[in-house]
Amino acid sequence: MTIANWCVLIAALLPFVCTITAKSVGVGKSRRNGGYDNNDPRGWLSRQTGLSQRANSAQANSFEALPFFIGAVALAQQGGADQGYIDQLAMAFIGLRVVYIGLYFANLATLRSIVWFAAIVANVMILLALR
Repeated sequence: MTIANWCVLIAALLPFVCTITAKSVGVGKSRRNGGYDNNDPRGWLSRQTGLSQRANSAQANSFEALPFFIGAVALAQQGGADQGYIDQLAMAFIGLRVVYIGLYFANLATLRSIVWFAAIVANVMILLALR
């Protein structure tokens, strides 16, 4: 497996880090006292605030970013782009997404948006690497 393929796996797992963070505030509490409700997880998450709400939003955005990244890597590899270059850009994408999630958790919206854009640019660069 190439480094870029490992990055695809990491990108696919990042939303679950956000999910765990979003739901962790409800661990150890009864549903009656605001604890996590596995019978209505989306409803429960929609009522959350603060870090839990931001982590849930980061999860959604992480899933939204995934198809573009997977497609960019797959197309670049199939198109014969330089694997070393794809690997570097894929690692940059992962690094940017980790920073993005951290900024989302920290409620730093402007910086988060800048990092989000940089990750999109990394994806576009992967696609432009095609021969």
